[in-house]
Amino acid sequence: MLVHTDINRLPYFTNAVLTIGTFDGVHQGHRQIIQQLKETARAVQGETVIITFHPHPRSVVPGKKPVGVLNTVAEKTALLEKIGIDHLVIIPFDLRFSQQSAEEFIRHFLVEKFHPHTIIIGYDHRFGKDRSGDYKLMEKMGQSLGFAVKEIPEQVLNHVTVSSTRIREALIRGQVETANNYLGYDYFFEGQVVEGKKIGRELGYPTANIFVEEEEKLIPAIGIYAVEVLLENEMIPRKAMMSIGLRPVLGGTPRTIEVHIFDLDKNLYGQQMQVFVKYYMRDEVNFKDLDALKIQLEKDKAQALAVLSA
Repeated sequence: MLVHTDINRLPYFTNAVLTIGTFDGVHQGHRQIIQQLKETARAVQGETVIITFHPHPRSVVPGKKPVGVLNTVAEKTALLEKIGIDHLVIIPFDLRFSQQSAEEFIRHFLVEKFHPHTIIIGYDHRFGKDRSGDYKLMEKMGQSLGFAVKEIPEQVLNHVTVSSTRIREALIRGQVETANNYLGYDYFFEGQVVEGKKIGRELGYPTANIFVEEEEKLIPAIGIYAVEVLLENEMIPRKAMMSIGLRPVLGGTPRTIEVHIFDLDKNLYGQQMQVFVKYYMRDEVNFKDLDALKIQLEKDKAQALAVLSA
C-alpha cells in the first residue's frame, strides 16, 4: 500500500475507485465498505483509494465535540495495509479545507486530484461547507465530469455509525469484549516505558509505566485488565495484567497506565510497548494499605492467567 500525505504530489491513479471517511477503528462495518471498494476496483481493473483525514474533523470544525480516536494515523495505516488497499491518502484537515463549497470539493479536489472512475459513498453522506453536498449532487456532477457513483447500502452505514459510537462507549465503560467484537480485533494502544515510583517492585509485582504520546488516543476506563503486550523487537506477545487508574491507595496521582508482565522482570525503560486489551477484571479499589493491595494483586494475577489461557 502506498501512503500519500501531499495532495499536490499525487500519482495518476489507474481507474481509481475511491471512498472517503475517517475509518477510525477500521472495524467490522468499515470492512464491509472496503470489500465493496475492492470488488468494484477488480471489476474495472482499477486501484483502490481511501481518502481519510488528520486530525479528526470533529476536533477542527467549530461546534463539534472532539472524540477520542480509536486509531492513531500509524495504527490506521497498518490496519488498512493488512486489508490490501492500494492507496491511502491522508488529508491534513483544517478550517480552510472544511470551507470548500460542495461543488469545489467535487470538481477541484476529487476530480482534479484523483480522476476517479468510481466514487463509493453513503446515501446520507454530507460534504462541503455547511454540509451542503449530498449523494444527489455527487451523482449529478459525476454525469457531467465523467465518474460513476455507487451507494453504500443503508444497513451497512447504520452498522458503521453504530459500531464507531458503540466501540467508544464500550471502552469508556470498560466493556472490552463488546468493543473487541465490533472491532474484529483486540483494542490496542502503544506507548513508551517510563520510570515510575517503583511501588509495584516493592510488592513483588514490578510494573512498566506506559506513557502514551498521542493525546487524542482513547484510553479505556479506569480499572484492572488482563492484557497481552508486544515489546520492541519481539514477535510473540507476552501475558500481563494492567492497571489504568489514579493510584487511590497512594493518594490519587494523575492517571497512570501500569503493566505487570508475568514472565519478565527486567529494565524496559525507553522501550516502546504495544498493549492489547483482552478483558476487564475489576474496578480500581481504594485499599487500606499496601498489604491489602498485595493480596488483591495475587488474585488478579490468577484471574488474568486463567482468562488469557482460556
